[in-house]
Amino acid sequence: MNNLQSLELFQNISALLENARKRVAVAVNQAMVLTYFEIGRMIVEDEQNGENRAEYGKELLKDLSLHLTERFGRGFSVENLDRMRFFYKTYSEQNSSTVLTNSKNQISSTVSTELQNTEKQIVEKKQTLSDLFKISQTPPVNFNLSWSHYLKLMRIKDQNERKFYEIESFKNNWSLRELQRQYDSALYSRLSLSKNKEEILQLSEKGQILEKPKDLIKDPYILEFLGLPEKSNYSENDLESGLIDKLEHFLLELGTGFTFVARQNRITFDEKHFKIDLVFYNRILKCFVLIDLKIGELKHQDIGQMQMYVNYYDREVRLEDENKTIGIILSQDESESLVKYTLPEDNEQIFASKYLTILPSKEDFIKILEEH
Repeated sequence: MNNLQSLELFQNISALLENARKRVAVAVNQAMVLTYFEIGRMIVEDEQNGENRAEYGKELLKDLSLHLTERFGRGFSVENLDRMRFFYKTYSEQNSSTVLTNSKNQISSTVSTELQNTEKQIVEKKQTLSDLFKISQTPPVNFNLSWSHYLKLMRIKDQNERKFYEIESFKNNWSLRELQRQYDSALYSRLSLSKNKEEILQLSEKGQILEKPKDLIKDPYILEFLGLPEKSNYSENDLESGLIDKLEHFLLELGTGFTFVARQNRITFDEKHFKIDLVFYNRILKCFVLIDLKIGELKHQDIGQMQMYVNYYDREVRLEDENKTIGIILSQDESESLVKYTLPEDNEQIFASKYLTILPSKEDFIKILEEH
């Protein structure tokens, strides 16, 4: 066997092992989260049998913490046990139509059985906890994220908002840090602004669904990751350079399905040259997305310029099977009236949004959202 064959064999085996480790990690993580859910259930039910529930609950957690720590080691402090208790109460309410309709003893038995499996058995059987729930015909509690994610999610009081962030975290493989950032920037509220009650409910059931151009627009866009000051003592080039340097963060802010295409994309006709600040492509909507950056107040000339860029891309660049190009103008101070009266009533291609270079306080965010 030559070195090339040996290297190829090594790479194939390495890929196989890495894949197996990931499957094990997912199965073990799911087992852990389900176990914490079950521990929480057992604590809650035991509390409900106590005469003085508040006092009994406090003593129960102290006693449990002492004995569990002695036997199993770290991870069972009073605070952590209380989190498991709160976790069960939060998600049993959220999933009450499916989780609590069958015997809870079935869930306990299923979790206990799975915990007895070794990591080797999990990989060999290619069996997850969800499979075991199907076998026992018990509706599964679909916990697909890490315990750290759920510690954050269960603090979100609004159930629809919580479900939205849970779906998006799983769908987009958000790290805990990314989840925190999207929550802090009020992604759910920003996406809800232009939606009716039925569409807002859909956010909590399916997450963000891109079906038409307007679905991918946010207002405002939060660009706090650039580290730029709130006041306009920086140039459009500084803003553009910052977005390119922090492209991964900007793609996260733009949303699902975006890929970067070009910066300062030059187009030429009639011996005149024009440059589009940023060009992206959205794989879900199958269209180009052009972004123009403006410092200060939005002007009608800016809208006209973007209309020209969009028309050029539609006629000269996009393919027959691609959808019409979308143009987004990001400015510090957008004018809804200016956009409304500059563009046709049936406009579905050009949008203007405000951007913020600092993360607003909760109070400021409420004011911003109320303005819309």
